[in-house]
Amino acid sequence: MFAKTIIDSDAFLDMPLSSQALYFHLSMRADDEGFINNPRKIQRMIGSSDDDLRILMAKNFILAFESGVIVIKHWKIHNYIRNDRFKPTMYQDEKALLSEKDNKSYSLDGVGIPNDNQLTYQMDTQVRLGKDRLGKDRDRKDITPSEEPPKAKPVRHKYGEYKNVLLTDQDMEKLQTEFPSDWQDRIERLSSYIASTGKTYKNHLATIRNWARKDKAQPKPQQAYGQPVKREEMPNWDAQTTASSPSRKAEIEKMMNEFFTDNEEEEK
Repeated sequence: MFAKTIIDSDAFLDMPLSSQALYFHLSMRADDEGFINNPRKIQRMIGSSDDDLRILMAKNFILAFESGVIVIKHWKIHNYIRNDRFKPTMYQDEKALLSEKDNKSYSLDGVGIPNDNQLTYQMDTQVRLGKDRLGKDRDRKDITPSEEPPKAKPVRHKYGEYKNVLLTDQDMEKLQTEFPSDWQDRIERLSSYIASTGKTYKNHLATIRNWARKDKAQPKPQQAYGQPVKREEMPNWDAQTTASSPSRKAEIEKMMNEFFTDNEEEEK
């Protein structure tokens, strides 16, 4: 299939491995006279670059025609096909531009030989066409509205004695607005509860608000034992009567004297 005089030569082995691999794939897909009409497809199929194809052309391992067809230069050195199995190439126009040397290698005649600027023949054109199509596809993509990038989550800062109450700057502003007098106490209450129980909450501001609603809904606790009890003062009617009525006082004293006098007489 491949002549060692060709693939073991310094010219061949000095090429990159990707260029060598492309040469083998092109040779295995050539027709019975070494012609190939889809080198670009084979190149893409094995992941080779345009440079690999250019290297093969520059080192005359393949010959290129302006039609886009290529031929393996040393095809007849690599292969011998029996006449009963031989099928002539369909690229007779390109074959007419070739001559065969004594060593069975192909050579391009002067007519139709691409110059140095034409070594890339239609390949560069196909590359440009591919880029144009790609550019059109990109333009179409630009027309369609792109999805907005995800917004960065606001940073949550640590609060409380145990640094386990997480609030954003916006959360803190809301907390201070809703509970201006005791927002710090509410943070410490949640911090201690989380530290002692190990519970976790998705939103600590929502937890503080929920606790506040529950506190408000609960009835006021009864007065605890031992706390001072406010006693209701009784009206000082006797003092008011005594101070405001001297005659009444004298009358009471007279009645008391008469009472004690009567008791003494009865005892006698």
